[in-house]
Amino acid sequence: MIAVRSDAITAVGYDPSTKRMRICFQQGHTYDFCNVPLDVYNGLIAAVSKGSYYNQHIRDRYQC
Repeated sequence: MIAVRSDAITAVGYDPSTKRMRICFQQGHTYDFCNVPLDVYNGLIAAVSKGSYYNQHIRDRYQC
């Protein structure tokens, strides 16, 4: 897990061997996402607005 600067997300972790991503949100919830492509993870890390990127590219996708 790495800490990120975001109003919505506090930390993100990614395991490239399993393509599993974990996101910790400001409200205290943590969610796992499965079969996440590496470029989606990299996009989240690089995004200026991580909350917007999450909503556009991750939310309601990659269910475990």
